[in-house]
Amino acid sequence: MVEEKQRKKIKISLCLPTLNEEKTIAKEILIMKSELMTRYPLLDEIVVIDSGSTDNTRAIAETYGADVYAANDILPDLEKFKGKGENLWKALYITEGDIIVYLDADIKNIHHRFAYGLIGPLLLYDNIKYTKAFYDRPIAIGKSKMRPTGGGRVTELVVRPLFSLFFPELTQIIQPLSGEYAGYRDIFEQIPFPIGYGVETSMIMDIYAKWGLEVVAQVDLERRIHRNQDTKALGKMAFVILKTFINHKSKLGLINLNEEMKDEIIQYNLVKNAYTPEMTRFEGHERPPIIEVPEYQEKYYST
Repeated sequence: MVEEKQRKKIKISLCLPTLNEEKTIAKEILIMKSELMTRYPLLDEIVVIDSGSTDNTRAIAETYGADVYAANDILPDLEKFKGKGENLWKALYITEGDIIVYLDADIKNIHHRFAYGLIGPLLLYDNIKYTKAFYDRPIAIGKSKMRPTGGGRVTELVVRPLFSLFFPELTQIIQPLSGEYAGYRDIFEQIPFPIGYGVETSMIMDIYAKWGLEVVAQVDLERRIHRNQDTKALGKMAFVILKTFINHKSKLGLINLNEEMKDEIIQYNLVKNAYTPEMTRFEGHERPPIIEVPEYQEKYYST
């Protein structure tokens, strides 16, 4: 892969979006840097884009040699938003790579295959422009036990049923919500990025609409262990993904919305034998294709 990268004169950037990942970020950077920069010069840079961590994530990342940026400091004249999709979008302005690799920063069983596995098809097959990870996802049961499968609950309860109903060809994507994917810059810069949980679903739908599944490859990364979220957190994620999906179908002209969708999810807590409502607001902001942003055009396309 290094030989092919050098032959094609390609730069490759690794982006780690973070928010309070002090327990895992050091190991991720250390392994990627030692194996894929020092031992094999496959990566040209490791960039951390942080959403405003209140722990030591940024200090640790800097100590281990990553280039660390606060999301709010990138393109500071734009309205500020907070979310994973925001970090991924802004990484396009900071990174130098022709290929961008995105990895979540909470992977407990990190291995450099998470990066080189995604990079391989992009370098070795000229028709492949975007790679998506899949893997077994164990789920924690209590504090000490783990079941080999059972993760990916939002995928199985929300995304796969939606794809089966409206885009059955997209059910071929085994882990549509995986946070590990890579692609050529000229793919990422031409699609919008929702700022929150909906970014992976949006990305798949836009790539499919613009270029078809022929440019997509899936990579088996074997197993991924990370912290499992509780049901209420998954409900919030499902709410955002559903809204993103419906908005995209509307934008593509596939459905007509006769009324505006709401921005709040209503959940309930049991407090002193009484159920009390809890409302969480997700406004569904979306960044446009970054190639449309004047600052990006000036940086990457000015002659």
